[in-house]
Amino acid sequence: MVDSEKFASVIARILDDKLASNITILNISNVSSLGDYFVIASADSPTQVKSLMANVKELVKKYFERSPVRIENDLKNRWNLLDYGDVIVHILHKDERETYALEKFWSHAFRISDETWQKLSEEYSEYK
Repeated sequence: MVDSEKFASVIARILDDKLASNITILNISNVSSLGDYFVIASADSPTQVKSLMANVKELVKKYFERSPVRIENDLKNRWNLLDYGDVIVHILHKDERETYALEKFWSHAFRISDETWQKLSEEYSEYK
């Protein structure tokens, strides 16, 4: 079984490979009991939000044989959430991302650098 940091990193990689933007991983383990990591990503359209969510679900199932314990999405696909217990994935339309400013709200959480998650997930890249 893969640890939470690597799992979050692979999810970030999946999102990055499908052209999500502004990908952020926050380690929330010391500031919340919700989980260990948030993966937050932006999309340019509701269609892309929905597509990114479907792609994450499909590839996480393929690579790790895991399904989300909870899925939430608004009817307009402006903000979708996949809860894997230890890692919670937020895929937001870029306008909602600005409005809700999750990184500001969780500013006391530790941010994982892009270089770190990219290194941890490189074996899962579609573009090796």
